[in-house]
Amino acid sequence: MALVEKELAGHVRSRAAFVTEAASHLMAAGGKRVRPLLVLLAAETGERPADPGVITAACVVELTHLASLYHDDVMDEAALRRGADSANARWDNHVAILTGDFLFSKSSELTAELGADAVRIQAQTFTRLVEGQIQETVAVGPGEDPIEHYLDVVAGKTGSLIATSARYGAIFGGATADVQRALTEYGEIVGSAFQLSDDILDIASDSVESGKTPGTDLREGVPTLPVLMAKASTDPADTRLLELLDADLSDDALHAEALRLLRTHPAMQRARDYVVGQAAEAKERLNVVPPGAVRDALEAFADLVATRTS
Repeated sequence: MALVEKELAGHVRSRAAFVTEAASHLMAAGGKRVRPLLVLLAAETGERPADPGVITAACVVELTHLASLYHDDVMDEAALRRGADSANARWDNHVAILTGDFLFSKSSELTAELGADAVRIQAQTFTRLVEGQIQETVAVGPGEDPIEHYLDVVAGKTGSLIATSARYGAIFGGATADVQRALTEYGEIVGSAFQLSDDILDIASDSVESGKTPGTDLREGVPTLPVLMAKASTDPADTRLLELLDADLSDDALHAEALRLLRTHPAMQRARDYVVGQAAEAKERLNVVPPGAVRDALEAFADLVATRTS
């Protein structure tokens, strides 16, 4: 990971000092580096975990993720990211969007070094990521289950890139075809669970814990798993909460009231239980990985995603 950090710092440099500053902004703010970590961990299932392609792939997925954050914050009008000012808040939307584009282009340059198959995988991943983002803005169709629609959105916008992280690690680490398939499925499930954990944290945590403005999705009217589960309630005691969830929550007082009611609603525990179940399903995919330290770490990774508090 230390080598990945060093490489990333070089990849965000531009011949223009301002571009370097903007592109380094969110990376310097920190982050969990979940995607490159998973690349490195998955590579340990193969015969070549130290292959240079593993490090390059780890940088590809993190640069892609960083790029998407710049665009996400513009869409969400978010003021905070990782405890620091978002790029759009520090500069403006134009700078944030173009910086995201710059980082996407840098990830594409690196992917080309990995060969045609990696380029194809990256392109397919990017297609799914963008489709997921667009689907999130589209109203649920008649007769469509809102929760199923949302889970499909999450699989695209988050699960796809984390699946590719595990897949890249297995491929460039020299794992067998069976392990490559299993880890891709594992990554998809873990990736979706990671986003769903974010949904829960967006409601349950304050900005000190999460580094983000709490209830951002709620304020913007973006549906998340706890909200959708709460909206399915038929309990008369939830009348006020349901009214708020259908209201304009740009008002600070209404937003705070909705957050307070959601935090104590049974939907929060149902959402947590669902995520824990997803982690268990992900671990089942690891049966083809020989028992030992690597498999134990992958299982622990899934559990951490499901139970994290920040």
